[in-house]
Amino acid sequence: MSKKALVLNSGGVDSTTCLSVAIDELGLENVSTVSVFYGQKHSKELECAKKIADYYGVKHYELDLSAIFKYSNCSLLSQSTEEIIHESYAEQIAKDGEGMVRTYVPFRNGLMLSAVATLAVSIYPDDMVDIYLGAHADDSAGRAYADCSEEFTNAIGQAINIGTYEKVNLRAPLVNLSKAEVVREGLKLGTPYELTWSCYEGGETPCGTCGTCIDRAMAFKLNNISDPAL
Repeated sequence: MSKKALVLNSGGVDSTTCLSVAIDELGLENVSTVSVFYGQKHSKELECAKKIADYYGVKHYELDLSAIFKYSNCSLLSQSTEEIIHESYAEQIAKDGEGMVRTYVPFRNGLMLSAVATLAVSIYPDDMVDIYLGAHADDSAGRAYADCSEEFTNAIGQAINIGTYEKVNLRAPLVNLSKAEVVREGLKLGTPYELTWSCYEGGETPCGTCGTCIDRAMAFKLNNISDPAL
């Protein structure tokens, strides 16, 4: 029984770094990627995830979970009446207090990981599978995204393992790293950051002012490198 990997890739910095880690740990031939359409306002991240899979030459899957999120009014979703906040997460927490930020998509990581566990057992019925999730410490700071915390990944990882007869495991290798540390790790592994997209807006170029754009810019700055995607 061999070991396979399914990397949940949004097309962004963290999940693409996670893909580099999975390839380094298990070998290119054992790795596939999966992205999720959940009703987001633009398709840029899905397009980037496919380009990244093509860059590495790995098989890519796409799941559609949008029907489940159609009842949410999160600002990232196409049906939302809310505007995307153009402030850093630190500014949002300072203003609103610790806890859920307005770009939190209800239990998104929990739902996506459950769906990917189903996919893993379906396509690799005779193999052990590691699911890789690119959650990192900055996202869970101040409980901004509770489903990015180590507490969450440990709990849902245990549930996935039990529910798949110990054949599927969750790996969150970046969960205790800051975003700058994630980028540092990715640079060592030659991660193709020029193919990634982080911005919550779907324009031709990143807006530079939404929370994820601000965090991305700072992560590259702290590594003394210009963002390869700009």
